[in-house]
Amino acid sequence: MDHRWELDELAHAGAEHLDPDFVDGYDRKQGDVPDSSAQEDLAVLRGLGIGPESTVLDLGAGTGRFAVAIAPHVHRVIAVDVSAQMLGRLRRRLDETGLTTSVEVIRAGLLSYEPTASPVDAVHTRNTLHQLPDTFKAIALARIARMLPRGGVLRLRDLVYDTTPDRFQELLDTWFAGAVDDPTRGYTAADLAEHVRTEFSTFTWLLEPMLDAAGFDVIDRDVRRGIYATYTCLRR
Repeated sequence: MDHRWELDELAHAGAEHLDPDFVDGYDRKQGDVPDSSAQEDLAVLRGLGIGPESTVLDLGAGTGRFAVAIAPHVHRVIAVDVSAQMLGRLRRRLDETGLTTSVEVIRAGLLSYEPTASPVDAVHTRNTLHQLPDTFKAIALARIARMLPRGGVLRLRDLVYDTTPDRFQELLDTWFAGAVDDPTRGYTAADLAEHVRTEFSTFTWLLEPMLDAAGFDVIDRDVRRGIYATYTCLRR
């Protein structure tokens, strides 16, 4: 009998993240939001003592906006992503900014990354956890906790539903109504509906107990528009 149970992360990476044409336009479609969130994340981590001697792990690094933002302020950045296409764009960004020697680039996922530095001082992950079903989210968070020392920082951003099942449609209607019409300028209502249908965003009241079970204390929580969640957590 086949007892293998590990998730194939490549199969759950989102087909668009494996498409070179999509990745080429990914930063344009994302707009300025990743840059502003990267600067906000940088400020939070620096406020919690992450600095010139620190090692930061960026899980689901994508095209590298956060890695590039934080690299000049820390000793080492480890940028991890499951998509070879995303990592190709990340490497080009590092070349353009002269940060190639400051950032180690590794192809792996939340479940398959094997630490090259232990422990790291902080972990950052943005819009990556929702690629995993809830069982594997909990496993991924437990793995992240083991990579951090007591007091280590997790900065987590993701699409998380801050509502109850009976009000879920109401939340989606509001979300879809705020979408753009031009898919080259951002995410359309059809894009958002596809996310709900094919990816694994969960409810806040499911994710937050996972963080607690993994050994994290949430010291700051912000959910914008009932969807865009940011958690700052410390490892107990």
